[in-house]
Amino acid sequence: MIRVFFAALIAAALASPAHARVEKFPASFKTEEVAVDGAKIYVRVGGQGPAILMLHGFGDTGDMWQPLAVALMKTHTIIVPDLRGMGLSSHPETGYDKKSQAQDLARVLDHLKIGKVALVSHDIGNMVAYAFAAQFPDRVTRWAAIDAPLPGIGEIWQAQLSNPKTWHFNFRGPDVERLVAGRERILLDRFYNELSANPAAIDEQTREHYAKLYARPKAIHNAFQQFEAFPQDGKDNQEFLAKGKLTMPIFAIGAEKSYGLVMKEDLDQVATNVKAGVIKDSGHWIMEEQPGQTVKLLVPFLQEP
Repeated sequence: MIRVFFAALIAAALASPAHARVEKFPASFKTEEVAVDGAKIYVRVGGQGPAILMLHGFGDTGDMWQPLAVALMKTHTIIVPDLRGMGLSSHPETGYDKKSQAQDLARVLDHLKIGKVALVSHDIGNMVAYAFAAQFPDRVTRWAAIDAPLPGIGEIWQAQLSNPKTWHFNFRGPDVERLVAGRERILLDRFYNELSANPAAIDEQTREHYAKLYARPKAIHNAFQQFEAFPQDGKDNQEFLAKGKLTMPIFAIGAEKSYGLVMKEDLDQVATNVKAGVIKDSGHWIMEEQPGQTVKLLVPFLQEP
């Protein structure tokens, strides 16, 4: 029966369209706001079984993980937060270093009475996931990290800092925010168009959905604070690494038209048990551009005991 169910999951993933709209989580998922240090974290929880914590990045919210959550909810408890200052979580002025945001997640899991989790993360979510795994290694069973390097870790991060496509790392301040106010869709379109393999894969409904969330009061300000924290994140990551490499199984996944196999090179610097995967015909926005392929790649890794 387990093999039949798993085969059905793979068939559903293969049958899904090359790209997808933002869909609602199943009605069985519950949502709540969990109080942490100076913030409230909006979290979706559903399913049953071993827990998986899914972390989004910039340009998305936890909504990005709906297809993966649906594929795994019959065998796993799925926890999908919006990170501090993003999506439907609250918008405090401080706490955007990834070390602190990892502690937010530990408090969320404590509130939910969940001990160990598998991690799956994308973009800034990777940075928070590493900070979580480094601080709470006994709580992480495995980690799938998708298409973004870690601040302060070797030449790969230094190359990222000089990449013209990452000019937004230093795009912040009150005047910048006044320029962006009311034009959030223009800013996000730049990332969707230039960092995707096929901009049409990120459809109008998806773009409008996220533009509305990033137009919420303080949302863009907080997004810029995520980038502003990168120097501190780099220092924290160096301190984490000095204490030793991660030992849990890690799946380093890069998009073919983005980081590709460089993701494994990056994670090899901080972990001892890393395997590589590539999402074909995709740019950075893997769950918008290739949701079926991404789900097919992730499910077997996350289903391992």
